[in-house]
Amino acid sequence: MFKAVAVAGLAAIGFAAAGSTQAAVTVIGGGLAEACSQAAIGGEKDVKFQDLCTLALETEFLNARDRAGTYVNRGVLKLRRAAYPDARKDFDKAVKIKPDMGEAYVNRGATYIGQRDYAASLPDINRGLELGVDEPAKAYYNRALAYEGLEDAKSAYYDYQKAVEINPEWAAPREQLTRFSVSRR
Repeated sequence: MFKAVAVAGLAAIGFAAAGSTQAAVTVIGGGLAEACSQAAIGGEKDVKFQDLCTLALETEFLNARDRAGTYVNRGVLKLRRAAYPDARKDFDKAVKIKPDMGEAYVNRGATYIGQRDYAASLPDINRGLELGVDEPAKAYYNRALAYEGLEDAKSAYYDYQKAVEINPEWAAPREQLTRFSVSRR
């Protein structure tokens, strides 16, 4: 059984001192896969946690959701270290195993944002939002980053606003909105 959890991480892009979303998947039941999950949720970056996930994938019997979730978690750990192509491979594997796991798509979109390929990120982020994620505010935030990278300030503004609407306690999108000036025409 898993529960998806979004965790903010850094994938700085030139115009914002903010980061992209990294949605980890909680794996319950003990063992290495659960430890991998806790590392991803806890914001770890050290490669030793990635190795823990790899060991879980190689040695533990995991149902499809937990196996896909463990790939997402390992991908999140790689994403935090800016290993974008390697992270994308893990998200690809997760999508192949569990094509209805929204977090895998949102994270795959984040790999494109990290590489400044903003247009490529949008289909994955949109698909993740369609499928549903536990913390949609962070997916909207990511999409706002992509829109800004594409110089679509209006769409970015609306997505930052949506992120604030969904999670008013989260400071990152509120901070991004302070950079915008809205005028009526």
